[in-house]
Amino acid sequence: MRTLIAVLLFIPLISFGQDIPSRWDEITFSDWESALIKSNKTCILPIGVLEKHGPGVPIGSDLIRAREWAKRATKDEYAVVFPDYFYGQINEARQHYGTFSLPSSLAMNLLEATVEEIARNGFNKIIIINSHGGNPQMIRYFIQNQLGKKKDYVVYFFQPDMPEKVRNEMMSIRKTDLSTDQHGGEREASEIKYLRPELLRLERSDNESGENLSRLNLPGTLYTAIWWYASYPNHYAGDAKFASKELGELITNNTINSLQNAIKAVKNDQTTIELQKEYFEKIKR
Repeated sequence: MRTLIAVLLFIPLISFGQDIPSRWDEITFSDWESALIKSNKTCILPIGVLEKHGPGVPIGSDLIRAREWAKRATKDEYAVVFPDYFYGQINEARQHYGTFSLPSSLAMNLLEATVEEIARNGFNKIIIINSHGGNPQMIRYFIQNQLGKKKDYVVYFFQPDMPEKVRNEMMSIRKTDLSTDQHGGEREASEIKYLRPELLRLERSDNESGENLSRLNLPGTLYTAIWWYASYPNHYAGDAKFASKELGELITNNTINSLQNAIKAVKNDQTTIELQKEYFEKIKR
């Protein structure tokens, strides 16, 4: 009898100790509850878009980077990773083939429905990680709207930090001006050169101009939606031919380290959800 009890007690430990995949779509049903326990009910939602990245960098660069950040970070700091999500804000590139841009109301509703479904599957901590420069305003607005209706889960927005040491090392490696390297240029191409070099066509980098045309002469106190097109109608800002694996590895590793710290902090965080609950209870009806 004692032997049987010992075996029965040991079975769950064996199951929990097994290597459970981090990707949502690779986890078996029988491992789902173990994944919830191992992640402390924490799920990562990597968000990118499909858009042109100049003439020689793949359209799915944002997805590739976000996917790899999540994949590599969760090897050492486990969390469940939602499959590729590319329904972000990309109105500024609709004039180019390859862009997938949904109406804004649909994009917001889809994001809301997605986090609700993630929560319904047992997660109460959802970390959005983003790799597209046009998404942060939308994501921050979306997260602020989480206070509009009572919820039993929390959504966090991760943006990597860059320590001064890493920043200085990055600047020593770079070959182009940081201020002009805004999209599809040296930095993004370097990350893809490190992660998926076979997808690059850097010999085409000079087929189009990545220079700022500065066609909009407005003071810095004003913002208008056409500003990006006015500056970069080719949806290319920088020079990808200077990409290097060394720079890409440095940037990627820094992002992964930063993400691992964020995942750990979220997994240990109980205060945010408690304060959110307190807030909803105090709302005047």
